[in-house]
Amino acid sequence: MFLMKPLSHFEREARAAIVGVLCDIDDTLTTDGRLPAIAYRALEDLKSAGLRVVPVTGRPAGWCDLIARFWPVDGVVGENGAFYYRYDHGAKRMTRRFAQSEAERAIGRAKLAALGAKILAEVPGSAIAADQAFRDADLAIDFCEDVKPLSPQAVRRIREIFEAGGATAKVSSIHVNAWFGTYDKLTMTKLFLSEALSTNVETERQRWVFVGDSPNDAPMFGYFPHAVGVANVRRALEPLAAEPAYVTDSEGGAGFAELAAALLAARPRP
Repeated sequence: MFLMKPLSHFEREARAAIVGVLCDIDDTLTTDGRLPAIAYRALEDLKSAGLRVVPVTGRPAGWCDLIARFWPVDGVVGENGAFYYRYDHGAKRMTRRFAQSEAERAIGRAKLAALGAKILAEVPGSAIAADQAFRDADLAIDFCEDVKPLSPQAVRRIREIFEAGGATAKVSSIHVNAWFGTYDKLTMTKLFLSEALSTNVETERQRWVFVGDSPNDAPMFGYFPHAVGVANVRRALEPLAAEPAYVTDSEGGAGFAELAAALLAARPRP
């Protein structure tokens, strides 16, 4: 049962106090697998207005290096919390902070490879995600990005195989991501805000918005009181362990732009 309020219920005073936006990427910034101009423009507008912008995604390290360098963002949390990247344009230096050591990640990758082979053998139609070559810490199984969409039962079976093998597994809108470790999107986001942006997230979380759409976003939805779901969150493949406070009228990138416009409309004009 969804208890999310329409975005119009996000009070102006609370919106005016927001200092930063944390956002999922797939099906939150993107629409039908593309990053629309309206969503990228919203990122630019938020940054130009002085807000912090930080994507928090399941996408791989290789993609996150590009995002940290080229997008109008303050950093990026990737692979569901395996690391954060932050690029200093003045110093021309990338900070890469991982939740685990390289040795730990190597051991995890070896165990994940065995579980991946088991999944491909047991779940017809599943595939290793096309972006796997660019990953550092997790394994992504594609269930609808570049393959014919699998049934909810098949997606659940993929997660169950990972978990039976001792891995943490999370379902996004396109992949089942798995890793060995206790971190998630929220744990690394807290670390990023503390280390990179000198933010006491425990006392300042009401001044940050998280926007997402998938079950793997649930820790963020539950932690940030002003979390927002784009409209397609209602079609999540699995029940959400925690729901966002608000939901946009529009899906995907248009929903993100809707939120950005609401935040910017509440800010004092120069």
